Amino acid sequence: MKRVNTLDASWLAVESEDTPMQVGTLQIFSLPEGAPETFLRDMVTRMKTNCDVASPWNYKLANAGLFGRLLSPHWKVDRHIDLDYHVRHSGLPKPGSERELGILVSRLHSNPLDFARPLWECHIIEGLENNRFALYTKMHHSLIDGISGVRLMQRILSTDPDEINMLAPWSVKPQRNHKVAGDNAATISRAFQEALQALKIQADSAPRLISAISRIASAARHPEDHLTAPFAGPRSSLNRRVTGQRRLATQHYELSRLKALAKQAEVSLNDIVLYLCSTALRRFLMEQHRLPDTSLTSGIPVNIRPADDQGTGTAISFMIANLATNVADPLERLDHIRASTASAKTHLQSLPRSALNQYTMLLMSPYILQLMTGLGGRVRPAFNVTISNVPGPEQTLYYEGAKLEAMYPVSLITHGGALNITCLSYAGSLNFGFTGCRDTLPSMQKLAVYTGEALDELESLLLPKPKAKPKTPRKRVKKAG
Repeated sequence: MKRVNTLDASWLAVESEDTPMQVGTLQIFSLPEGAPETFLRDMVTRMKTNCDVASPWNYKLANAGLFGRLLSPHWKVDRHIDLDYHVRHSGLPKPGSERELGILVSRLHSNPLDFARPLWECHIIEGLENNRFALYTKMHHSLIDGISGVRLMQRILSTDPDEINMLAPWSVKPQRNHKVAGDNAATISRAFQEALQALKIQADSAPRLISAISRIASAARHPEDHLTAPFAGPRSSLNRRVTGQRRLATQHYELSRLKALAKQAEVSLNDIVLYLCSTALRRFLMEQHRLPDTSLTSGIPVNIRPADDQGTGTAISFMIANLATNVADPLERLDHIRASTASAKTHLQSLPRSALNQYTMLLMSPYILQLMTGLGGRVRPAFNVTISNVPGPEQTLYYEGAKLEAMYPVSLITHGGALNITCLSYAGSLNFGFTGCRDTLPSMQKLAVYTGEALDELESLLLPKPKAKPKTPRKRVKKAG
């Protein structure tokens, strides 16, 4: 048996009927040209007959009861996995729209996993319009974090459109020594894990750490510094208690559009992502007459190089940014976001690695404590919304000749954090996944639409419009006679 580490065990501990701790990936494929009508049925049959189940797909809890989850949980290998239970073939009424797919995946993501079995499910969904199908896979957060799950699903794919008889997702063994896109992806779980490991190391970083914490503590008194501290954001409808039903919304943009805006405005790509989310949230809350007078804040996992890193190494930390949702002017809102993220990054990069990890732990501890103590949604939030932007694969990928068109993260939410926005780049596009509480945030899917309209508005403000060619005057022809 394998003992569940401290961080992973915490996701088991906070599992409840209202907060199932599972993360997922939604992949949309186009069928190969000339695919037979039985293509998906045959594919599912091949998947199920391949019974070589690799870790972590074959792990289940040694004791699935409540006390087994809370008191020293352990993984054991399940050698008799019922693939008919874990692998499910569903269909949308043809032609199924993106909206209908979102409704189905929202319902599937709301259902908790069975703790008496390995903690995962895979759903093959056919009937999507334009000759497409979807693959939705979910796994408990104690087994894998969201971005590791995306990477795991990425490893089953191929760059060769002619490759066939490929392994099922659960038969692909982890490649621990092989670098893939996103290996250094910044996520909340990974930031906290690095920080937690740092506690085991004694380092002479106390003065720098105390200085950094003091700087954060004084940020509220010095808004001109643009450094955002925990609890700076207001209580809002995003930070209430949640129920068990989820809602998923997705959006898909060409990465070149966002990069062009970032270059024109002299900001980072992540600043553009934050701006789109901020603008959409501002409009969404204004329509409900729930926009706070104080700006919302976002918790953002980031990759930064600390002060004592002279090589090419990375460090995953965490920062809180001001989203400027209380600023009406779009360009002024973007400038506030840029100043906030720049100040946070400069602050983080001034720290050595030893102090950085412990600083990250201290910065994130209010969020973790709210989860563990059940105070989430009952007290002021450490930050209002989680927004992650993760680099994904740059090449076009295939499974059994089917082209992967888009890949969306499906995340978890918690009491006090009713919305999670995760973005993943893939093959020249940026895919937004909005995961929210169906009851706490009604009509949440509007956020996806509003980010698109925010993008159009920002392009009209920043990018010069091509000048219209002057019309050539017609020559008058004199009539004879």
